[in-house]
Amino acid sequence: MSNRRMYLKSVLTTFGLFLFIGGVWAQAKVQWLTWEEALNRSKVEKRKFFVDVYTDWCGWCKKMDVSTFQNPDIAEYINKHYYPIKFNAEQREDINLKDKVYKFVRNGKRGYHELAVEITYGRLSYPTIVVLDENAEVIQPIPGYKDPEMMGKIISYFAEDHFKKTPWNKYTKRASFNRN
Repeated sequence: MSNRRMYLKSVLTTFGLFLFIGGVWAQAKVQWLTWEEALNRSKVEKRKFFVDVYTDWCGWCKKMDVSTFQNPDIAEYINKHYYPIKFNAEQREDINLKDKVYKFVRNGKRGYHELAVEITYGRLSYPTIVVLDENAEVIQPIPGYKDPEMMGKIISYFAEDHFKKTPWNKYTKRASFNRN
């Protein structure tokens, strides 16, 4: 085989590998829903809700988007076990949840959404993840950046109902994230 053919074969193989890896990573994203979409889906199949409460200006939120939510194992697990909602705590659109309308409240130059205040128990810190049960009742808000290892423990703790029988500090000592 000539050097030119070997070179072309090498280039095509490398290109194919990049396409394959890109396809795998493209599938490994959290499939974020709006509140309305998640609530509608929950009428058909009951699951817990996973809410990422963020703001556009939050640097740690952006870091968690890249380092944690794009981790293939984390994304796959969240998509499989939860209805994931990406919720901007400063969004201006009203949200109707359980026959109550939540609105944006102007506060200084920015403002906040009433639903963000309610589900974080008034602790507006970003990012905050909030786990809700199958009836959209808050189980736990968890503030702060979480790396993939910690996020894996959190999502399995709630999805698999360990929180009902095992204290968090005991669970984290023996838990390892299993994406199934």
